[in-house]
Amino acid sequence: MTPPPDRSSASYRVAAGILGSRITGLVREGVFAHFFGVSPVADAWGVALRTPNVLQVLLGEGTLSASFIPIYAELLEEGRKKEAARFAGAVFGLLTVAAGLLAVLGILLAPWIVRIVAGGFAPELQETTTGLVRILFPMTASLAVSAWALGVLNTHRRFFLSYAAPIAWNAAMIVAMVGGGWVWELSGEALANVLAWGAVAGGALQLGILMPVAVRLLGEFRPSLATKAEGVAEAFRNFVPMVSARGAVNLSGLLDVALASYLASGAIALLRYAQTLYILPISLFGLSVAAAELPELSRIRSQGREALARDVGRGIERVAYFLIPSALAYLFLGDAISAVIYGRGAFGPTEVLATWGVLGAYALGMPASAVSRLLSSAFYAMHDTRTPARVAYLRVALSFGVGAALMFPLDRLGVGELRLGAAGLALGATVGAWTELLLLRRALQRTIGPHGSAPGTFARIWLAAGSGCAAGLAAGLLLAGTPPLIQAAGTLLPFGGVYFVATILLGVSEPLQGLRPNRRPKP
Repeated sequence: MTPPPDRSSASYRVAAGILGSRITGLVREGVFAHFFGVSPVADAWGVALRTPNVLQVLLGEGTLSASFIPIYAELLEEGRKKEAARFAGAVFGLLTVAAGLLAVLGILLAPWIVRIVAGGFAPELQETTTGLVRILFPMTASLAVSAWALGVLNTHRRFFLSYAAPIAWNAAMIVAMVGGGWVWELSGEALANVLAWGAVAGGALQLGILMPVAVRLLGEFRPSLATKAEGVAEAFRNFVPMVSARGAVNLSGLLDVALASYLASGAIALLRYAQTLYILPISLFGLSVAAAELPELSRIRSQGREALARDVGRGIERVAYFLIPSALAYLFLGDAISAVIYGRGAFGPTEVLATWGVLGAYALGMPASAVSRLLSSAFYAMHDTRTPARVAYLRVALSFGVGAALMFPLDRLGVGELRLGAAGLALGATVGAWTELLLLRRALQRTIGPHGSAPGTFARIWLAAGSGCAAGLAAGLLLAGTPPLIQAAGTLLPFGGVYFVATILLGVSEPLQGLRPNRRPKP
């Protein structure tokens, strides 16, 4: 008898792959901060990278996984490998055509798109942004198709490569900036154009890494446009509400950028720097658990509500164990973290403090955002993509309303010449994240019943995280004035050490098993 799948080691492999890609992403952003700082060109790059990202978000990432993986996994579980391969080939063909057409359309409409998204930019900066957008649209098409390969690999439990492949994308951009900035001595718009072409090359490289493995796992790969292939109609029905939900969330990001273009110069760059750090723990400990659980929850769906509730509850504990201390670290020690990642070249002490201000606002909603990823996966496993979609609409509306109300008052505050209007947009995202979590939990409880953690678990996690934070702050006072690397290490190591020991003493170390590969019994 085949032993049951080890979901703990699955989330471990996802986290390991994400860790590699996120570390190289931090290096990429550190190099970017060195060359561009919080300049107008940095704002232009932020808009240019976000705008074509609509294509990647709508056709790839979680959207495709939510509609493709449950059906593909069930076909494989039923032993219908040929039908599964035909279904995968049809999805690949349809996705490739759609991504290509939308990329061409984006290139043609780039000037009008930029006028809408970055209406607050001066005409010269809009022109710079338009040129970057036109270069980047093909990149997002290749990354959208990469999401298909990621779905195949995840279903076959090949998690590490799926999430480590973006290392190639990051590396290509790092090479482009180092070569353009230090070898060719370019700067400003010229260096940004070199960076954009590096991103295009990186997207193609990422797709080239994933595709051969996905094709080999399929066994029989025949791309087609067969809309009548088994599973395609159901996938499309699930895909439509997911597109609308992800589109709403992505629209929220675009609205933030559009609003930030009317704030003081540097607001969009500050949003990007803070979001890079904000996404790191969510990806490592929220996305890793959600991605590992989606195929398995899809497989055990037939076992009933109790099995789903048990697995979701365990996942929530694993996410909270890592996200609660991460939020407190960003909130109270974010200056040391920002300094060690970004603090060099054109990114000085003023930029560090301003980034910390925005990061702290995002940190307040980090645990909620991460847990919502897992709860959404539970709905997707039950072939319900509409409930998360409806909740996403409300989240977007609330985030936009609160962010728009707060950004201009906070733009009157600042650090040096930099304003903190971007923190108002981050606070709007925080309010939206907690509202989304509350509504998803209520909806899921009506479907599968109680699914939370053991009583008192969250309180003990908060207590342990607070103890770690106190240790980190005390160490930071002793290390004031030391180089950024020493100060970051000297504050974060005590923070992590005290938190780890405190969770053991308080009896909440069990969630660690979620990211530790277990040994399987020999058959």
